[in-house]
Amino acid sequence: ARGWDVNIDGLFGAPKVRVVVSEARHASVDRALRFLGFGQNAIVAAPTDVSGRIDESTFRATFHRDDEPTIVVLDAADLNIGACDSFATLIPFAQAAGAWVHIDGAFGLMARASRAKRGHLAGVELADSWATDGHKWLNVPFDNGFACVRDSAAHRAAMTINASYIANTASSRDQIDWNPEWSRRARGFAVYSALLELGRDGVEALIDRTSAHALALVKGMVTFPGIEVLWTPTLNQGLVRFLDQQAGASLQDHDRRTDAVIAAINASGEAFFSGTSWRGGGSAGNPLVIASSAGSSESQKTLRSRDQDT
Repeated sequence: ARGWDVNIDGLFGAPKVRVVVSEARHASVDRALRFLGFGQNAIVAAPTDVSGRIDESTFRATFHRDDEPTIVVLDAADLNIGACDSFATLIPFAQAAGAWVHIDGAFGLMARASRAKRGHLAGVELADSWATDGHKWLNVPFDNGFACVRDSAAHRAAMTINASYIANTASSRDQIDWNPEWSRRARGFAVYSALLELGRDGVEALIDRTSAHALALVKGMVTFPGIEVLWTPTLNQGLVRFLDQQAGASLQDHDRRTDAVIAAINASGEAFFSGTSWRGGGSAGNPLVIASSAGSSESQKTLRSRDQDT
């Protein structure tokens, strides 16, 4: 649209591209932008509302007349609470402004297979590209990821290569035209096997069952004293933290209590819980969840529960 062919001319001297993302984005988005040569400064982080979605009014305000080329990355279930952005409103607006809209659906895109849960992803089909992982809900090996691109011509032009020694057959789809690798092992077999064994109904049941387990975990835990729920699951992710029961306990005391409980659970081998950063931050080396209650900017540790039905 700007008369610049990246395949021919590269990114040096190209019109600056900005990337509008959620402030709750997965770190892989930042990493991909570094790999692609856009750089960290291309990122425009959009604030999220109390539901964990990109705030629509703030999002709209980031677009101006004569904007530079823009990529928008929306979340189909973010890392922390499984929040899905408002696709039905954000995507048409962004595309009308000339943006390419990509969906980071690693955690939640497969929820479209569930009749009970697909409402969370209403409008996601309007995007220009999507990515998801097989190893999360399908529990197949880690290197089973999916990239889907609506503009097949642009996709193929970015990836394809020809040489005299490469046998091309017009009647078949050659994977060298669609991915960065010249050759690859058959990763798709694991996914195909999982889908064949589960079937359409089985995938739906898996999504519904794991979501129900996560909800039951959080509801069950809150019945014990000293546990605060920060996010009740809408898909398969919830947030709780553990409070120090001593009188006058500080935020740091609650942090230490949360550390101790998570360590004890994981050391038992009975279950495993992991953490993440949520609505706040802390020291870069802290492996546990760091979160703030809604309306608070104070850093507090939480526990994120993600039942994987294993």
